[in-house]
Amino acid sequence: MPVRLPLITLLILFIQSLDIHAQQQSGRVYEFLNLPYTARITAMGGFGFPGFEADPGMAFIYPALLSQDHNNHLTLNFVDYFDDINYGTVGFTHYFNRLGHFSGVLQYIDYGRFIEANETGQILGEFTSGEYSFQIGWGRALNNRFSIGSNLKLIYSSFYEYDSFGFATDVSFAYVNQESLIAASVVARNIGRQITYYHDGNREPLPFDLILGVTKRLANAPFQFSLVANNLHNYDLTYDSPILLPDRFSDDREDQGFQDKASDFADNLMRHVTIGLEFLPTQSFSFRAGYNYRRRQEMKVESRLSTVGFSWGFGVRISRFHLNYGRSNYHLAGAPNHISISTSIQELFQRSDNNQRQQITE
Repeated sequence: MPVRLPLITLLILFIQSLDIHAQQQSGRVYEFLNLPYTARITAMGGFGFPGFEADPGMAFIYPALLSQDHNNHLTLNFVDYFDDINYGTVGFTHYFNRLGHFSGVLQYIDYGRFIEANETGQILGEFTSGEYSFQIGWGRALNNRFSIGSNLKLIYSSFYEYDSFGFATDVSFAYVNQESLIAASVVARNIGRQITYYHDGNREPLPFDLILGVTKRLANAPFQFSLVANNLHNYDLTYDSPILLPDRFSDDREDQGFQDKASDFADNLMRHVTIGLEFLPTQSFSFRAGYNYRRRQEMKVESRLSTVGFSWGFGVRISRFHLNYGRSNYHLAGAPNHISISTSIQELFQRSDNNQRQQITE
């Protein structure tokens, strides 16, 4: 019975929100919801993927991955984004008997301070802008390999005198096979709508995304590969730059019709794909790298050789804490640094109690 009710609710929300799937990505609101939760996600190309480790950050995206391994985990994240912009998340997971596994995530983005002036240039003061989301996640295993989960998000956005409230939900299914070391999960993210609008009567779509993630770990080597396909509901992700448009209709391109079509198909296909690699030599250290093809195609500068679209990072376990760092190259203008710290509250207090008992005994 505790499984059926959430599923029925999610189906109702999904049906009510079908109209957002046909919307183009331009003009969407609450885009900050798609920012990477953790430094590990940043290092792997910006999209979460299913795995075998007790990483609550991945379970925040794929709630079906929530399990007993994530119980009482606390995660803190901070990103020094571009200019004065910064964002971060605070997440916690807990298990309740007969109800399942739950997570709570507070996500924010601070756009900094702005100078307010009138049309004549007279300075009137300053103002700030930001967006916030509070997310509650739920996950439950159906058997030893299949599980389901969902997130519910309450969203608030404020830009000067304009603000908006909204809600969204995620629906997730996961498959994890510990024997063959294969994990796969699909999630429909940000199904929902605005409750109040920036402008009266002007409802805008949320950043819906349909994501499929697959991970394979090698049995006899310390490597783990991941592939994430995003925007599966929207085939055409190409962007035609006005500067390059004349070349698309040149005689040379018409003479190469079949080759151009094959090239355009491969280009569009790869824009859905993000590839990641992890090197895991020990349980206390890991190195990661990722490649986001779409980001590179949209943000690179043709005249400059760069690493736009590539990302990297590492993870270190120090005592009872996991420290992760991720750096993703968006543009020649800079690359944000992402720092994450996580720990098991239960393990932290248990060890503290053990140390106190040893001191009393001595």
